Amino acid sequence: MFGDLFEEDCSNVSNNQYGKGKKLKTKALEPPAPREFTNLSGIRNQGGTCYLNSLLQTLHFTPEFREALFSLGPEELGFLEDKDKPDAKVRIIPLQLQRLFAQLLLLDQEAASTVELTNSFGWTSDEEMRQHDVQELNRILFSALETSLVGTSGHDLINRLYHGTIVNQVVCNECKNISEKQEDFLDLTVAVKNVSGLEDALWNMYVEEEVFDYDNLYHCGTCDRLVKAAKSAKLRKLPPFLTVSLLRFNFDFVKCERYKETSSYTFPLRINLKPFCEQSELDDLEYIYDLFSVIIHKGGCYGGHYHVYIKDVDHLGNWQFKQEESKPDVNLKTLQNEEEIDDPLVILQAVILQEENNLISVDQLGQKLLKKMGMSWNKKYRKQHGPLRKFLQLHSQMFLLSSDGSTVSLLKKDPVQSKSDFQSTDQQSFHSLALEAPGLSDSTACSHWFDINDSKVQPIQEKDIEQQFQGKESAYMLFYRKSQLQRPPEALANPRYRVPCHLLKEMDAANIELKVKRAECDSANNDFELHLHLGPHYRFFNGALHPVTSQAESVWDLTFDKRKTLGDLRQSIFQLLEFWEGDMVLSVAKHVPAGLHIYQTLDGDELSLCEVDIADGEDIFVWNGMEVGGVQIETGIDCEPLLLNILHLESSGEGKKRGRLIESPHVFPANAEVGTVFTAAAIPAGIILVNSTRSADEESWTTVPEEDMKKTFREQGLRNGSSILVQPPNSEDRSVLPKEGKWMNGMNEIDWIQVKNLCQLESEQKQVKISATVHTVVFDIRIKAIKELKLMKELAENSCLRPIDRNGKLLCPVPDGSTLKEAEVKMGSSLGLCLGKAPTSSQLFLFFAWGTNIQPGTEMEVIVEETLSVKDCLKIMLEKSSLPGDAWHLRKMDWCYEAGEPLCGEDATLQELRICSGDTLLLIEGKLPLPGFLKVPIWWYQPRGHSGHWESQDQPCTSSQGNGWRAASTQGAPGHVPAEVSLVYLGDVDISEDAALVDLKSQARALTPSSELAVPAPALLRAWTVESRRPGRLLRTDRQRLKEYKLGRRPEICLEPLQEEEQLGPQDVLLRTQMRIPEERAYAPAVDLVWDTARGWTTGSLRQRVADFYSLPVEKIEIAKYFPEKFEWLPISSWNQQITKRKKKKKQDTLQGAPYYLKDGDIIGVKNLLVDDSDDFSTARDDAEKEKQELLPRGKRDSQEVLCAQSSDVSSAGTPARPRGPEASLSIHVGSFR
Repeated sequence: MFGDLFEEDCSNVSNNQYGKGKKLKTKALEPPAPREFTNLSGIRNQGGTCYLNSLLQTLHFTPEFREALFSLGPEELGFLEDKDKPDAKVRIIPLQLQRLFAQLLLLDQEAASTVELTNSFGWTSDEEMRQHDVQELNRILFSALETSLVGTSGHDLINRLYHGTIVNQVVCNECKNISEKQEDFLDLTVAVKNVSGLEDALWNMYVEEEVFDYDNLYHCGTCDRLVKAAKSAKLRKLPPFLTVSLLRFNFDFVKCERYKETSSYTFPLRINLKPFCEQSELDDLEYIYDLFSVIIHKGGCYGGHYHVYIKDVDHLGNWQFKQEESKPDVNLKTLQNEEEIDDPLVILQAVILQEENNLISVDQLGQKLLKKMGMSWNKKYRKQHGPLRKFLQLHSQMFLLSSDGSTVSLLKKDPVQSKSDFQSTDQQSFHSLALEAPGLSDSTACSHWFDINDSKVQPIQEKDIEQQFQGKESAYMLFYRKSQLQRPPEALANPRYRVPCHLLKEMDAANIELKVKRAECDSANNDFELHLHLGPHYRFFNGALHPVTSQAESVWDLTFDKRKTLGDLRQSIFQLLEFWEGDMVLSVAKHVPAGLHIYQTLDGDELSLCEVDIADGEDIFVWNGMEVGGVQIETGIDCEPLLLNILHLESSGEGKKRGRLIESPHVFPANAEVGTVFTAAAIPAGIILVNSTRSADEESWTTVPEEDMKKTFREQGLRNGSSILVQPPNSEDRSVLPKEGKWMNGMNEIDWIQVKNLCQLESEQKQVKISATVHTVVFDIRIKAIKELKLMKELAENSCLRPIDRNGKLLCPVPDGSTLKEAEVKMGSSLGLCLGKAPTSSQLFLFFAWGTNIQPGTEMEVIVEETLSVKDCLKIMLEKSSLPGDAWHLRKMDWCYEAGEPLCGEDATLQELRICSGDTLLLIEGKLPLPGFLKVPIWWYQPRGHSGHWESQDQPCTSSQGNGWRAASTQGAPGHVPAEVSLVYLGDVDISEDAALVDLKSQARALTPSSELAVPAPALLRAWTVESRRPGRLLRTDRQRLKEYKLGRRPEICLEPLQEEEQLGPQDVLLRTQMRIPEERAYAPAVDLVWDTARGWTTGSLRQRVADFYSLPVEKIEIAKYFPEKFEWLPISSWNQQITKRKKKKKQDTLQGAPYYLKDGDIIGVKNLLVDDSDDFSTARDDAEKEKQELLPRGKRDSQEVLCAQSSDVSSAGTPARPRGPEASLSIHVGSFR
């Protein structure tokens, strides 16, 4: 959305002699990163699948589960290659789980992908972006596995490992008869609220008895009367693996909302379940369980993030235990020995030991070194030891750099030693130290725990688990294993143990392929771009360097091997610049708002470009090191030019001030004194006020004291864009400040709530202010409002208070028993006094409306029980809205006022579907399709005048037939573009999700309108998805099933006729090209162009393809992408990509990204420079449509004002609650194998 918001204007194309004909460098697609030092693989997050990743890692680190799954061969599960064959029964979910576990064990990559697995679940891209509950997923995944393994030797896998039983008993006190009921469980759900820990919760559930007596007697079947009795529960059968789900989320019936229980809840590393079991005659070891996984939830009840603490039972990972000792009090001043000060190892270790957790960013390390020693790393150590980051990498026995090289920590926290001491340190002693960890017994003495957070894997200590007892980031699921389960010696540190042969071969081949790709990528990434700014082409003006002529002539682009030395670079530049005479100095420069500034001079010709910290896309200033254009140049960050806005009053010749405020930009060096502002503003003396904030909405002016006038601008905290106000001395007039300026010495706290009379009853006042605090109860405010408005006392029994949002809409009533703080009502906001009671704790207050084009404030309201079914709720809403028939269904409105997912299941209750008070339901015409089927609206798409397409002699535009053709809205379509969007509605097709795309095309041809068009075959139809009434994504493969396209539940398809069959490859991109007609501001008809992106999505590749297509020299064309929603053309040139690359160095140089986002169906304008040398790509229609767009915001504002005026003249004092995204149920689709 903000892809091109901050991109620079790059309409000018570089045409210097060294840029001509130069092919833009194509970066190879980088292979996945290898595993980090832990030697364990994470799982990539698909957008909202952290809950899935945490559970999958737990199952993966359950060796018995993993090996039981591996024991099922292809003869039982089938082959993944046969999954699309109609008669083959392939159990896709267990097969994909096998592949994922094999990748986590053997594939050398930082993180594995779950895309294939979630595809086997039947999930769409929308479902992969939604957050779900991991406890719910655990039950659904186990159910899906049980269904998938029916008829195989693994049919009882889940039951064998996780199944347990509970027995509930009621004992009659009279006859001692025992009535019992047995329950099965796969996980135990235990309470968190008002419980101190897991053992306390189990005691309440399985030890304490519930007594039936007095008014709560039990009917005994044997005695046939009401008697006293005792009820209890016990664990009858324990599974090998015990899963415990913690009830962290509860419902507050006072606030009518969910909340997360964050109180302390302890759980042991080892637990004895004997007190909670029915049978206790077994060996004590049968009841001992060890904790091996803790799934942690961070956040609230409406969203958050999951990660998992896991015990590495098989010691597959490289676990390094950092021994925690007290920090030695090390100070650089105590290092009096000159040899110690000259030893960078001693100095750096002393600095890092001063930091918390012995961790610091590399940039801060250099700054602290400069502050403590008075000398930078470059001046003190660089010539001998090289760059700081390189030095840290070379001494990996002491320093641990993060994967991105941004932070550094110490591997050992020993007192400061000399260099010789560190070199003599035995690595084996560190390894043995790493294996020492606290434990409960010998079996847990070497517990290797890891924190697996999606892609990242970090070793932790057992004591770190205690941090997850309480808080917003706390334990949510616990996994225990029987302590008697011992692993065979051959399984320890052996990831290939019990992995099937076919998966071993597949992983070995994949590792070889990864190794080759990484070698190729490493070779391709050694070249980078440098931007050479030539000193003779620059001048020093207004505090910074500026090009004398144009940017294109002053900047030359050079591609260079970063493994070469600085001396090689200097020699290459000498050869390029034949005119250069005298010394050549290379300096790092950067663009600042004032212009170009030189920061650092590069020296050390024997060092490589990596060692001198030259980055890809760096700006290098080439000069003599002294002056530019005869002006002496100051370099470095201390004298960086700052562009400041100076404001002062205009004064007459006699010095009398006038009312007009003058604002002018000025450039000052950062190390200049603040008092130099008087000279720049031509004012002898006065008062200086500064505003260092960049946002006008947050201006805060402060006066600079007289003693601070000698401080520099940087010391005063001023930055580029800061404002300075200069006033005459002894001036008390502050009216010259901008209106946004805040001159409030203090602000009185708001202590009132405004209540408006919306009861449709006459009163002397329309609204009153009620004094209140955040702890005032809503009921008291309502009663006071009724009295002060002098309304009938009967309203006390039949009225409620409802918040009012900024658009005047009345929100859900506030419960009488809650305080303002609990109800999240802000002080100073407005509440409406309305007729009717507020809903009870078991009721829901819902808004509903008909159709999809809903304006806020026009919905109807209803109060229903939360146990009401969807069918009954639909019936009530149809009656209240007087809509005929029963062919309707309900959808929940999402946060952006669009119809969300339908409420499936007529018998499901609103509570089961997680419908909450305040939600809006939409009545949508039409019944929902059957499960596994899609109802697809079909549109006919014929680009007008588009060449290369089949055209009917009788092209229809409208029809009055019974099926009712409807033309799509073309608002926002490209103006004066021959390929203008033209969509005609044909009808709906009911089709199975398992059907192929060609089946959809065949059924669409059977519709009455398209049969009149007489398309000869489905192969002559091109299929697109419809997005915002435009063709969106191209559906390429006819034989691919519809569910594999992940179309969602409400897809719309448009069909485009073709003249001949087309075979598009996976890397082919279909573009609409249009040649610009000279001097007419118009384009010729669009022509399809297929562009092969196998060599990369680069500008050079696309320009060459377009030039070949139109038989023109590549340097004689200009191309631009058209954005129809904005009626704008964006030129595509190599200069655009260089700027993007410099601003975002880590981003791939690709047209798929900002600012182009190139995709199938995009319109590309082509200009022939041989006959048209204008700079403009736009058309007259574009200009006209832009003017219409500028008028749209004004019209929207007017309509909102009218809406607010119709809403009982309600003010916008109330602040609306932040809308939440729609919640959806979780499901996994499994085939039938019975």
